[in-house]
Amino acid sequence: MTGSYDDRARGRTPGWLVKWLINALALLIVSYVPYRGGKLIHIDGAGAALMAAMVLGIVNTFIRPIFMLFSLPMQFVTFGLFTLVINAFMLMLGSWLMGSSFDLPGGLFAAIVASVLLSLTSAALNSIIRGDR
Repeated sequence: MTGSYDDRARGRTPGWLVKWLINALALLIVSYVPYRGGKLIHIDGAGAALMAAMVLGIVNTFIRPIFMLFSLPMQFVTFGLFTLVINAFMLMLGSWLMGSSFDLPGGLFAAIVASVLLSLTSAALNSIIRGDR
């Protein structure tokens, strides 16, 4: 069990902490992707990336399921591709909540591209660091 008493007793890092750090690292990596003469994502540093990863985790845990539920007809019509738009909106909401320390200057399309890149980067890092498949 991840994050259980046995993990702490053996000196292992809790799974949620590793996921949080991986997501923050993914944000930092994607923040270096160029986009229309600027950056796809603007993050003020590692501290802002950690905070943004936490905010995005909370947004994706509590708000995203509501959007997914209400968008089921659209999900059905678009064969699930509308999920990309919902993920972009969650990223934009996280950016709005964080203020100027985490910014998506490119609009909705840039947010869609950023959410896809974040998913791919996070999956790759999880595979490398945690051994996820």
